[in-house]
Amino acid sequence: MSREIRFNAFDMNCVAHQSPGLWRHPLDQSWRYKELGYWTDLAKLLEQGLFDGLFIADVLGTYDVYGGNHDAAIRHGAQIPVSDPLLLVSAQAAVTEHLGFGITAGTGFEHPYPFARRLSTLDHLTNGRIGWNVVTGYLPSAAQNMGHDDQLKHDDRYDHADEYLEVLYKLWEASWDDDAVVRDRETGVFTDPTKVHRIGHRGKHFTVPGIHLAEPSPQRTPVIYQAGASPRGVRFAAQNAEAIFVGAPTKEILAQTVSNIRRALRDAGRDPYSARIYQLLTIVTDETSELAHAKHDEYRSYASAEGALVFMSGWMGVDLSRYALDEPLGNVESNAIQSFVASFQSIGADGKEWTVRDIAEWGGIGGAGPRIVGSPGEVADQLQEWVDETDVDGFNLAYAITPGTFEDVVRFVVPELQRRGVYRTEYTPGTLRHKLFGKGDRLPEEHRAQQIVREVRTHRAQA
Repeated sequence: MSREIRFNAFDMNCVAHQSPGLWRHPLDQSWRYKELGYWTDLAKLLEQGLFDGLFIADVLGTYDVYGGNHDAAIRHGAQIPVSDPLLLVSAQAAVTEHLGFGITAGTGFEHPYPFARRLSTLDHLTNGRIGWNVVTGYLPSAAQNMGHDDQLKHDDRYDHADEYLEVLYKLWEASWDDDAVVRDRETGVFTDPTKVHRIGHRGKHFTVPGIHLAEPSPQRTPVIYQAGASPRGVRFAAQNAEAIFVGAPTKEILAQTVSNIRRALRDAGRDPYSARIYQLLTIVTDETSELAHAKHDEYRSYASAEGALVFMSGWMGVDLSRYALDEPLGNVESNAIQSFVASFQSIGADGKEWTVRDIAEWGGIGGAGPRIVGSPGEVADQLQEWVDETDVDGFNLAYAITPGTFEDVVRFVVPELQRRGVYRTEYTPGTLRHKLFGKGDRLPEEHRAQQIVREVRTHRAQA
């Protein structure tokens, strides 16, 4: 029997997210991204389906690699306009009890000191259901709008992120003792100042001498999400991540990616299963296989090939408008998402190289991940095959239309998986970290953050 299958929902505070052109579908509601009701209704739907969480992506720039400008991105609504993801969480948490929230925020364009308080605030307000998707950035336009000529080189961005997280771990884990807040009405002492400590950080990129502004939240450090699968990204994930998102186009590539991540976790001194790994996937389903395939054909008729190439160009860091549609991708050197480029430079299952036309068709619905189309039974069969053959923990589900795609998964697929005994029937109580791993609200002792805390306390004791 397959082990338990886990779902996340993948969305973004914008139109159509990774399915360019599908906003035109009469049942798509992504144009309502500006309405709070869209987000609260979605949160309640996902909790009904017992999803681990809602993973909300973000970018701080436009996709302007394709054609050398952002015109095509603007024309197709390709993640522009896009609004802030963090501001959605409080309202969604208020209408749910268990659903987790994975919020994307980059390490390159905001100082860690105010960001630490923002995440602690959300962890308090959600009773410990917040996670942070750590991204180092890949769009040159984001760097340019922050006053830089371009983003840092790929591996340099991770070096910068290493210190960014070091500062955050010190603030979240080492500044306030667990019993610092006493709330003693008789003495009038709210917090014992001897139990609140300056972190004294001075590094290459950041100097943060003082204390964390927020008292310890239920998880202290939010669950750390990460989506890099390049060699440098895997090393970063192995040291920090508790949930890792990957987007392999085939089971063969995914199996190798998962194996590499498990090995890296072990090399970092962690349990190889101390991080949940989720594969990007889009499911199109209905009561019967015939209805599901007809639905898929209808969705494809709305997909925008140019919009797909806008995304693909941004993710690859390569202007695909310069290539003929039937030209193989070849040896492209990228300063964007290197693992993404490597996946599509590989040979497909049919023995042929990927062409520009192939990836435009591939990315028209759901972005970079594969699609499963079929009846509930057919979808469940394939999901179990992916888990059994790749050792992946679950799936980060992108949509064709929203909330329709998620409604179909909750209505058709979840009950079928539950019938097979491979999907939970109720939530585990507690924080998001506890729900993911069934133990503890805090980071385990072998995590990088705890080593940093031990070093801080040793230095403090010697001072």
